[in-house]
Amino acid sequence: MPNLKDLKTRIDSVKSTRKITQAMQMVAAAKLRRAEEAAGAARPYAEQFNVVMAGLANSVGEGGPKLLAGTGSDQVHLLVVMTSERGLCGGFNTNIVKLARQRAKQLLEQGKTVKFLTVGKKGREQLRRDYADHLVGHIDLTDVKNVGYTNAQDIASDILARFDAEEFDVATIFFGKFESVISQVPTAIQIIPASFEDDAEAEGASTVFDYEPGEDEILRELLPRGVATQIFSALLENGASEQGARMSAMDNATRNAGEMIEKLTIEFNRTRQAVITNELIEIISGAEAL
Repeated sequence: MPNLKDLKTRIDSVKSTRKITQAMQMVAAAKLRRAEEAAGAARPYAEQFNVVMAGLANSVGEGGPKLLAGTGSDQVHLLVVMTSERGLCGGFNTNIVKLARQRAKQLLEQGKTVKFLTVGKKGREQLRRDYADHLVGHIDLTDVKNVGYTNAQDIASDILARFDAEEFDVATIFFGKFESVISQVPTAIQIIPASFEDDAEAEGASTVFDYEPGEDEILRELLPRGVATQIFSALLENGASEQGARMSAMDNATRNAGEMIEKLTIEFNRTRQAVITNELIEIISGAEAL
């Protein structure tokens, strides 16, 4: 049975931990509101941009710019894995990496070549264990407090430069799509060659508007921006998902710490009662002996 001093030390330690988790939960809640607003504000532009691009792609048909038509091969795949720079956010990073690993395993079983470009060190740390030879680059955003469009442009420039150098044929980004505080969905989107949903709204965009200059020339200008837009949207979704996951994880940690404090307090009281009872027995026994 632990002594009273050890129990008191453990209780004080858990209380200190609970204060930290409570503070982190409050910070994550404040950051989540801003991140959620940023992600929500970017969605309408990204969705409408994709609709216009889909309409242009439908007008061009087969062929078109290289970013749309591809290299004619799908042998080499670049998987861009976006995770957080910091931990303590539950299974957020692990779920994204798990999805990327599943895709990599499928591609390797098909005889394809897989390369990883990581954004966020937590994903890189996990992928390094099994796919160290497949890591071709890393983008560090540790010093970036608020992700902006310029950060997405830098990532897009890196990817496009690799594509122009014929380092890969297909590029796919992996990130966490924010749905709620308790729900962040690991998502994979192919960005090169550009892939658009062929829906009625996209078809309407190609029939309602007349483009000057021609669709092919416009696509050459807009496709690189489309890659940056998709990456920027993914970064914002990732930011909101990270804070939501951290808020949920810290809330669970705070609750667990509270339950542990209650159990330790009960054990402390029982131990103290046992000590007092033993002392009383000794006193009474000594008195009777006299």
